[in-house]
Amino acid sequence: MSDEIGIAVEVSPQVMRVRCGNPSPMTYTGTNSYVVGADRLTVIDPGPDMDDHCAALLAAIAGRSVAQIIVTHSHSDHSPMARGLAAQLDCPVVAFGNSAAGRSTVMQGIAQSGLAGGGEGVDAGFAPDIITPDGTTLPGGFEVLHTPGHMGNHISLAWNGVMFSGDLVMGWASSLVSPPDGDLTDFMASCARLAARPEGIFHAGHGDPITDPKGRLQWLMDHRNARSDQIIEALQKGPLTADALTAQIYTDVPKAMHTAAARNVFAHLVDLVGRERVAPIGPLAQDAQFALI
Repeated sequence: MSDEIGIAVEVSPQVMRVRCGNPSPMTYTGTNSYVVGADRLTVIDPGPDMDDHCAALLAAIAGRSVAQIIVTHSHSDHSPMARGLAAQLDCPVVAFGNSAAGRSTVMQGIAQSGLAGGGEGVDAGFAPDIITPDGTTLPGGFEVLHTPGHMGNHISLAWNGVMFSGDLVMGWASSLVSPPDGDLTDFMASCARLAARPEGIFHAGHGDPITDPKGRLQWLMDHRNARSDQIIEALQKGPLTADALTAQIYTDVPKAMHTAAARNVFAHLVDLVGRERVAPIGPLAQDAQFALI
């Protein structure tokens, strides 16, 4: 809620959420930053480089020692403050890697063809001090799970019975999957991985805590499968581009959002190509026509 912007709110034992004042159609009520621990703290996703949000985080930290700043992924609403805040707190920035890390081979090829990231925007210069691979346990007991899909370098963090799920799993909307940063094949695998986890509450990068994570993950996977079915049904009438499919399928979405929606459709098409359900006519690209196999 807007009245929570800049206010430290306890959302789990030893977990304070500080919401940034950057609401938008992509960020909902704003980016959630988390201050975790009692004495030796961890900051998760410091957010965009905004003076008022930095001041709010420092107020929540209240002079206590900070072991690390962990970035779940380097979209521009999550990571840009990390470097400046780390300098003030004298601690390292920890992440899976830079903004190109973790991309699948297919998405590396799409990126090399010239398609840039969409949606929230990419923090292209992001470079962590410490690279944390999948399966690492970080100071404070954070278990790192590489969960690409929303972005290649996306990680989730399991800690004391809760999961910090970044933008992979949110309660307010389905996550944006926008190639080449987003990869639907990876997204579905990451959702299935988290669905097998025991954590009973997820703290997301936007919105409120998710108190039924298994149900939410099942909804996300069902939603994506239904969208793929819509695309296959539309292609039964003949080859179409991602833009044409978007116009047919997203009839209930304002046209101002169709550019982002077309990236989602393209992500589905790339996944369907990988599953040998459809094929591009010519090179794999967003402006290609796609046909059923």
